[in-house]
Amino acid sequence: MRVSIHFLPLTLVLGACTGPLDVYYKPGATVTRLQTDETNCEVKALKDVPISEQIRQRPPIYYPGSSICNGAGNCWYRPGYWVDGGIYSVDVNKDLRNRVLTQCMANKGYSPVSIPLCSAGVKASAPIATTTTLPSLTETSCYIKNEDGGFQIISQVKSKQG
Repeated sequence: MRVSIHFLPLTLVLGACTGPLDVYYKPGATVTRLQTDETNCEVKALKDVPISEQIRQRPPIYYPGSSICNGAGNCWYRPGYWVDGGIYSVDVNKDLRNRVLTQCMANKGYSPVSIPLCSAGVKASAPIATTTTLPSLTETSCYIKNEDGGFQIISQVKSKQG
């Protein structure tokens, strides 16, 4: 099972159609408990490590001039010019806040995991359901995104023998 370092809240992760489900995980926990614990840890992390936006500027870019000549040997010089590199902002506390969130979730017994999307074959053979309690994960675990925004974790995929 691949472990991811950065996580988005569970509700944001499910907005993606084809990517893995990056989530904090504790087998046996209910999804509502996971969401409550994650929200509480996000609030704690934000209180402990508030947003600290800094304004930064990329360096300007210089485009050198060029010569333009006609067939009669007359040349003109087009001067070079500078282009502003742009201004942007960055939250310098973001990485630390993510570590505090991960630590808070670990203190509650959760581990960060990345669950791959199930194949079309697994999706077609699985009964339609929504995961309400997180099952134990296996090497073949995958998830199905439901149309209502929920998800179903498939933990034991039976292989076809022929």
